[in-house]
Amino acid sequence: MTRLKGLDLLALGFMTFALFLGAGNIIFPPSAGLAAGQHIWAAAIGFLLTGVGLPLLTVVALARVGGGMDRLTAPLGRGAGILLAVAVYLAIGPLFATPRTAVVSFEMGVAPFTGDAAGPLFGYTLAFFAATLFLVLNPGKLVSRVGKFITPVLLAALLVLGGAALFAPAGEIGVTAESYRASPLLKGFLEGYLTMDTLGALVFGIVIATAIRDRGVSDAGLITRYSVIAGAIAALGLSLVYLALFYLGATSQGIAGDAQNGVQILTTYVQHTFGTTGSLLLAVVITLACLTTAVGLTTACGEFFSQLLPVSYRVVVVVFTAFSLLVANQGLTQLISVSVPVLVGLYPLAIMLVALSLLDRFWLSSSRVFMPVMLVTLVFGVVDGLSAAGFTAWMPGLFTELPLAAQSMGWLVPVLVTLLLAVVGDRLAGTPRTAA
Repeated sequence: MTRLKGLDLLALGFMTFALFLGAGNIIFPPSAGLAAGQHIWAAAIGFLLTGVGLPLLTVVALARVGGGMDRLTAPLGRGAGILLAVAVYLAIGPLFATPRTAVVSFEMGVAPFTGDAAGPLFGYTLAFFAATLFLVLNPGKLVSRVGKFITPVLLAALLVLGGAALFAPAGEIGVTAESYRASPLLKGFLEGYLTMDTLGALVFGIVIATAIRDRGVSDAGLITRYSVIAGAIAALGLSLVYLALFYLGATSQGIAGDAQNGVQILTTYVQHTFGTTGSLLLAVVITLACLTTAVGLTTACGEFFSQLLPVSYRVVVVVFTAFSLLVANQGLTQLISVSVPVLVGLYPLAIMLVALSLLDRFWLSSSRVFMPVMLVTLVFGVVDGLSAAGFTAWMPGLFTELPLAAQSMGWLVPVLVTLLLAVVGDRLAGTPRTAA
């Protein structure tokens, strides 16, 4: 039986860390830290639950079923599984995550010198997505070589940035914004949605399991164990990055109190601490990291939709790249504001899909539990999404009076009640026991 050695596991952990480290992981913690102020640690814990804990559990769930998202959604039936997969791929692809890579690198690398007017943004995003399309259509070994170069450089940059945030803060921890005063932990939990890492894990989880198999490991138990170890290494790295960036944001109110997003906080801090040279270096590293992330996401979407639809991979990536270009030119602040309601509606489905998959040994028939729970999650997730979009007046009074409804978590209690009823019904129905 083939087993992995310590260095192999460490390399696997760094690969997993690199898969998840993208634009959202760097820009949202400073923004949340700035707003959390004195409640920084409660907010940070909430953020870590969704930004680190959920992706780790997703990796474990995928390793257990030994496949991709289609294995997780199998109890829902093929149609429902495909619809959920399409929603996830569109979210991490042309609707939000891919355009965000271009806008983040623009605002961090170019906007400080040209301003954030529409002209420079369009020129930069056009060049960015032209490079993305070239790499996606002609990958060869270029992407892997660039990735091997970028990851160590990015890690070094983050190490310097995190060290500076801890030992050379721009000021004292600032005051808490109104939105974080009542429930900082829950607010941080919801902010963790914006990293999209749980959705990304649904796509990238199979990559980790495949990488383990490629090293000669065939035992299902070992694959799960090594996936957990790799995920734990990545989780530790991401946690350290998030905590440092949270602290950076919380101590930067004096120099970046009017910042509208995390990019502006980071660029202001780096300019304040390291000067123009530091800003240029960070801009180059972030741009390259965002470029490889865009290539990876576009490639994943191209492979998925070319298998799902009677359309070639080339056509899919060209169309998605062009669409990402259009979305990117809405600007980062606008892009984030539009993505929040969608993620508020989509994330509960991802959370329950992973939770049900991990707990599948507790019921006799997966479909009898999955289908009602996921249906109720969909209904209340959509309601919370509409509420987050500002359409509260459209909601029936019942939905607005649910526990945690004001915090966009109104789905939680109805879903837990449905889960309890579904499990009782499953036990009463008896017989079929699906293979774990």
